[in-house]
Amino acid sequence: MTGSSYKWRRRWLAATAVLLAGGASAVFVTQADAAVPAPPSGMSLIFSDDFTGAAGTGLNRTNWLYDIGTNYPGGAANWGTGEVERMTDSTQNVYQDGAGNLVIKPIRDGAGNWTSGRVETQRTDFAAPAGGKLRIEGRLQQPNVTGAAAAGYWPAFWTMGDAARPVGATNWPSIGEWDIMESINGRASVFSTLHCGVTPGGPCNETTGLGSGEHACAGCATAFHTYAVEYDRSVSPEQLRFYLDGAQYHQVSANQLDATTWNNATHRGVFVILNVAMGGGFPAAFGGGPTGATQSGVPMLVDYVAVYRSGSGGGTTTPPTTPPTTPPTTTPPAGGGRNAYGQIEAESYDAASAVTKEASSEGGQDVGYIANGDWMQFNNVDFGTGGVRDFVGRVASGAAGGVSGLVEVRVDSRSNAPIGSFALANTGGWQTWRSVPANVANVSGRHTVFLTFTSGQPADFVNVNWIQFRR
Repeated sequence: MTGSSYKWRRRWLAATAVLLAGGASAVFVTQADAAVPAPPSGMSLIFSDDFTGAAGTGLNRTNWLYDIGTNYPGGAANWGTGEVERMTDSTQNVYQDGAGNLVIKPIRDGAGNWTSGRVETQRTDFAAPAGGKLRIEGRLQQPNVTGAAAAGYWPAFWTMGDAARPVGATNWPSIGEWDIMESINGRASVFSTLHCGVTPGGPCNETTGLGSGEHACAGCATAFHTYAVEYDRSVSPEQLRFYLDGAQYHQVSANQLDATTWNNATHRGVFVILNVAMGGGFPAAFGGGPTGATQSGVPMLVDYVAVYRSGSGGGTTTPPTTPPTTPPTTTPPAGGGRNAYGQIEAESYDAASAVTKEASSEGGQDVGYIANGDWMQFNNVDFGTGGVRDFVGRVASGAAGGVSGLVEVRVDSRSNAPIGSFALANTGGWQTWRSVPANVANVSGRHTVFLTFTSGQPADFVNVNWIQFRR
């Protein structure tokens, strides 16, 4: 569900058979509070929340951010879907129940207005490295409401590509959306979908997307079930696989799309979203409300969310055509912190959005899958006194023709004007490295340094190995 997602799905409804006759899914676990599972074989746990806070408390805001209102700042109204609720961070709508669950509860007030909750992981860097896998899993109970009382209910567990956040999802669907669990109007079913490409139409048939159709999920409103997506880059073609209680029921493969569309939707970090919408195009396509008969206050329960990853990454195979350039040596400033005049490895960032570390052909790691709106943050960079002459970035690009962008340096805030930048287009390959200089404004003392990336196209356009300032 995005600022542009899930408008009327009439083309999908005309083309896809309802699969409810396929039999009920087994209920594997029914207790309300299960521990976060150990990683699958060959994978590591990189994020989880078991929602074990005290009853009535909000979420840990280090892990989660709350969406507020009826749209992202600058994004489409009503979250782009026509839903009618206002999202809040109130513990009336979003809270931990003291029994190991997150509760997201839509509520209608006396005037007929709906409020609900929509939360996102702070992290946007959940990504599958080249040759590896990413698995995002949650154990949830859909709202326990059916029939007329369920009209308009739309719970969801999903992801969007990292580049959505800086621009209010106005670049949807090109940056990808993976719908792990959607259900509407209290139906005993689940839907999963990949959204990608352009809207309307395009290679992903937007705004419908490449979906599973309606898949039977008996008991999903009365018991907890496990929902997961696994992005597998260890196979050819790459695959997105969707699971209910450990059984795969939907798959989208890279060979179903052109390479650019697939890469833009998958070769990047994602963030996880949990919400319960009320109304909108998807429930309406199935005859839903909400109406005066819709029951207020029926929650979606979330036992845990976990993200697993395998593989250590790996760059593309194009070798560098020139040896690395060694920047001139300078006398580092006294004191602690990062030395602005020594090489600062890109993968040593203190914070970042929408980027992924991978193996570099020059040894160690670089940071890749960088596109418009992405950034990296380096704390306590010490410039000493006496001023700076220029800045060097060790960069590579395998971007398609017509795709280019700016590598920018900012200090103290991402909203400050750049102190310097250089433009970059294809260098001959994602591991064909160049040392590119750029003049920068004078700066001294200790600062937080941001690398920001700006492009007029949504595609990835640069990898970064290291940066260095020179006197």
